[in-house]
Parts: sequence; C-alpha cells; structure tokens
Amino acid sequence: MDRETTGRYSIEDFIKNTGEKDLGQGVFELERDRLLEVNLNGMVWTKRGSMVAYTGDIKFIREGVLEHGLGKLVKKSLTGEGVSLTKAEGQGKLYLADEGKKVSVLKLENDSIFVNGNDLLAFEDSISWDIRMMKKIAGMMAGGLFNVKLEGTGMIAITTHYDPLTLQVTTGYPVFTDPNATVAWSGDLEPEIKTDVSLKTFVGRSSGESVQMAFKGEGFVVIQPYEEVYFQAQT
Repeated sequence: MDRETTGRYSIEDFIKNTGEKDLGQGVFELERDRLLEVNLNGMVWTKRGSMVAYTGDIKFIREGVLEHGLGKLVKKSLTGEGVSLTKAEGQGKLYLADEGKKVSVLKLENDSIFVNGNDLLAFEDSISWDIRMMKKIAGMMAGGLFNVKLEGTGMIAITTHYDPLTLQVTTGYPVFTDPNATVAWSGDLEPEIKTDVSLKTFVGRSSGESVQMAFKGEGFVVIQPYEEVYFQAQT
C-alpha cells in the first residue's frame, strides 16, 4: 500500500507536496484555492486580519481615519468593520486568507466591478475604490448590505464560500438573486431591491425569497452557494 492510498507522507514528501511554488502569475498568485500569494514590491490594500504569513521586509499600516477623505469616513462608519483595510508596504511574499473561503483573482483593464464588502480580500494600489450603500434598506445584521466599487487597471482578489457561479444579465432577461448569496457584479449594473411583503410576513423574516436583488441591463452577477448574512428590507 503506497502513500497515496494511506494518506501518510514522510517529512520530505510532505514538504515537497505542500511547499510554496512560484507560479509566475504576477503580483497576485493563487498559491492554493483558499490562499492568495502577493508578490509585493510596493503597496497593496488588504482586508484587515487576512495576513497569515509573509517573508521579506513588509510593513502593515492601518488606514488613517481621514486617509480617504471625509466622504469615505462617513460611509465606513455606517458599515462598521465591514470595509476595514490594511496597507501592506515593502518587498517580499505576502500570504492572505479569509476564514477558509475560496479565492478568485480578477484583472481589471480599465474596467469596474462592485464587490460585496465582506468578500473583498485585496487589490492593487492602482485601483480606485469607493463604498456604495444599497438603497431602500432599513436595517441589517452581520455587516450590512454595502459594497465596494473598484475601477481602473490592476488586480483584485475576492472570496466566496465554495465555488462561485457567474450569471449573465442581458436586456430583457434580468437576473434576481438573494442578497445574502450575492458576491459581485459588473460596474455598469445598478441592482434594485425587490420585496415580497406577503411572503416576508409568511416566512417571518427577510430571506432570499422575500428580499431580492434585481439586475437588469447588460453585465454579469457572481453568486455563491451560501447565505452569508441576513437582511431586513423596508416594506
């Protein structure tokens, strides 16, 4: 019986099979499905608390209270800890993860994308960003219904519980999603909140059936097979 069937490895085999590998993918590399490697030579923004290891000379600086201006400060105060960023500066290899969630790396080329604030792991300094709040929301739990618009040219990393699914939105064929399972969408889409009051009353709380995000136009929506938080919408 060999080690493939027993699951047992010598220390040498274990190091060989689990060791870091240079994949040559650029600044952001998927070292594992749930582990992002950043080949740092300068600065990137990361989700606070996402660093699991690093090598080289890297400093971590918590973003300043007014670093992004008064407008973003007000928005961030509404999201609580949902959009809390740390600057990683220097040279070396930085490893990021977020509660074992799967990591996806996207390269923006003069593009824009909205990402749920809970699902943004890292982005390059060349990317501009702003916090957006969904309208017609009265109350929320565990982070709230807010998102971050990222635009420009550079790499970003997002996270999902399990494998993401991307749905195409086309004219005349809208897509409706559960806000709790919605991760990201293209920057030219402006989702609306749709509520079913009778179903909400029947269920007894807001859910993916009673509160929905409606995407109309041309673009895409990324969802995950997991409901991350609960929302309560205005009726």
